[in-house]
Amino acid sequence: MLLYILKRLLLILPTLFGILLINFVIVQAAPGGPVDQMIAKMQGHNTNASANIASSTGEMVNQKSDHLRYGLSAKVIADIEKMYGFDKPAHERFWLMVSQYARFDFGQSFYRSQTVIELIIEKLPVSISLGLWSTLIIYLVSIPLGIRKAISHGSSFDIYSSSLITVAYAIPGFLFATMLIILFAGGSYWDVFPLRGLQSDNFEQLSYWGQIKDYLWHICLPVIAYSIGGFAQLTMLAKNSFLEEIHKQYVTTAKAKGLSDQAILYKHIFRNAMLIIIAGFPAAFISLFFTGSLLIEVIFSLDGLGLLGFESIINRDYPVVFATLFIFTLLGLVLKLISDLVYVWVDPRIDFNSQHQL
Repeated sequence: MLLYILKRLLLILPTLFGILLINFVIVQAAPGGPVDQMIAKMQGHNTNASANIASSTGEMVNQKSDHLRYGLSAKVIADIEKMYGFDKPAHERFWLMVSQYARFDFGQSFYRSQTVIELIIEKLPVSISLGLWSTLIIYLVSIPLGIRKAISHGSSFDIYSSSLITVAYAIPGFLFATMLIILFAGGSYWDVFPLRGLQSDNFEQLSYWGQIKDYLWHICLPVIAYSIGGFAQLTMLAKNSFLEEIHKQYVTTAKAKGLSDQAILYKHIFRNAMLIIIAGFPAAFISLFFTGSLLIEVIFSLDGLGLLGFESIINRDYPVVFATLFIFTLLGLVLKLISDLVYVWVDPRIDFNSQHQL
């Protein structure tokens, strides 16, 4: 197992390098980079760039659009390129970025007076709140529901619950969020939950338990809207996994020995059926944690990583874009390795080395 872990750790480096290289090359073709946006701003054009331009070691794209540069001297343009780090050839910028990332130095945002790490730390509470609570709720509901559906396969409960979670899966999260606001956040019916942010204005003056209550009060609707579509996939995965195990020979043998259904289910079936669910946990967590939250964040006025990533792409804030890509890819690869280790912990019979898996 140690050899397998070592191989997986060694594969992380070329995987990260390849992902950064591919995205770097793609970005070279993207028009309207930070240099062009700054030139357009100086000429009075409307751009998406922020007025607060921070000096940076810089990233990608040196788009030289003649119509944007009209009326500016070559020295001014050269100064702008140097300010963003675009005075260097593309290959030098790439290797500079890779060498900085190897030291976990992610630079400073082009348009905010903060480092990339400071920005990520600032936005993390929202993403942690949405991702962690949504993942917890989805697993706590979907696994017992999937087990119940497997036990009562073909019954009315199985059919009706499948219809319900399929409908929930089909409803877009942002549409469900809008419905929740209309119903419960003072839209047209009941004013039960707050509409904006993760805390009230007087949060600091509240007691410890008052702060917990206020936080849960604010996070309730966003988490429900964020997780509503996640029940279907995990529930059906749990059902099919348990259903497959129920019809295997060892279950028949256990019944012949006189074991009760509960003992067979939780002492024998459960461990085997949960393998595929455990293996999918890191991917599910990363998916809920770092993606798909943009519209939910906008609707509920939450300033998280989803909104940060969207604004960084629109504004061509390449230090933020590539640093978050690097960090989240690294985290995803590490969690995938952890899921394999959990696989072995749940079922020691699994040997990745003997199966020649990497």
